[in-house]
Amino acid sequence: MSVSRVTTHILDTGSGRPAAGVAVGLYVRDGGNWTLVADGTTDADGRIKDLGPEQLDAGAYRLNFATGAYYAGLGTETFFPEVDLNFTVSDAGEHYHVPLLLSPFAFSTYRGS
Repeated sequence: MSVSRVTTHILDTGSGRPAAGVAVGLYVRDGGNWTLVADGTTDADGRIKDLGPEQLDAGAYRLNFATGAYYAGLGTETFFPEVDLNFTVSDAGEHYHVPLLLSPFAFSTYRGS
């Protein structure tokens, strides 16, 4: 039986290095509310290799990245104190890799593999 996984990584594009020590929360939409289902912290390579429960149901999910705390630790001002990335799990057997490219005043993302 295959199970879904959520992974992420953060590249600090301002420094060209992985963003280590960033707290990340995984939320699922439950009606009109968001419920925390898992959390973790990026490793020295800016990655969380397995975030979440063993099985995700199809639905709407959100990754919340604590970017303000990360930049505060570097003594750098940032415009975004947190970044939320919303995505849809449509196949509960797939791997969902949701990376974040980050700088103090911009961010972008894509569906990774």
